[in-house]
Amino acid sequence: MMIFPEIQTLSIVFNCLFFYVPELTKAGVNLKALEDRIRAEGKILPGPVLKVSSFLNHQMDADFIMELGAELARRYADAGVTKILTIESSGIAVAVACGAALHVPVLFAKKHLTSNVSGDLYQTIVHSYTHGTDYTVIVEREYLEANDRVLIVDDFLANGRAIEGLLDLIRQAGAEAVGAGIVIEKGFQEGGSKLREDGLSVESLAVIERMDADGIEFRGSC
Repeated sequence: MMIFPEIQTLSIVFNCLFFYVPELTKAGVNLKALEDRIRAEGKILPGPVLKVSSFLNHQMDADFIMELGAELARRYADAGVTKILTIESSGIAVAVACGAALHVPVLFAKKHLTSNVSGDLYQTIVHSYTHGTDYTVIVEREYLEANDRVLIVDDFLANGRAIEGLLDLIRQAGAEAVGAGIVIEKGFQEGGSKLREDGLSVESLAVIERMDADGIEFRGSC
């Protein structure tokens, strides 16, 4: 029996949520722990691509991801968020963790038109540099409304194309984007700077200034 990847991801995430729903705290998560895990477990591939599949987006450290999502939620606690939007599939886990902390629904844009998608759709094209291809991403119109205040959440920010695509979906719905919460930002690539210059609030838990054969250097202040 074929199981779609997004269904497998959601099953893992929802099982975690059944046992643990974080509450917002003033202290937040220890962000040095995130940097330490990136240094210890991250693998730098050509591109440059940072592989953190051991804890974030393939094998997932459920407790740690819930803490990361709660920290993103803490940073946008006063933004009046009514919905979280992400893109399948690696951003779904931290998006659900953030949604659990804010107690708001989480919507993910699909990269594939599956049999359970029906009705009117918002759609846009997103280019993936990692996979070297364009995706037509979609959300059903009934789940993204004009009165929504939307927080975008994703695991990575590099060139910013995925975020730009999600912003386009939000604009099509007439909704408002209150910001983007990111786990890892590649600060040496243009995505984050361009989004901030365009007026979007971007909060990244770890910002990488440099990564090469000599190691990974983080920005002093996130």
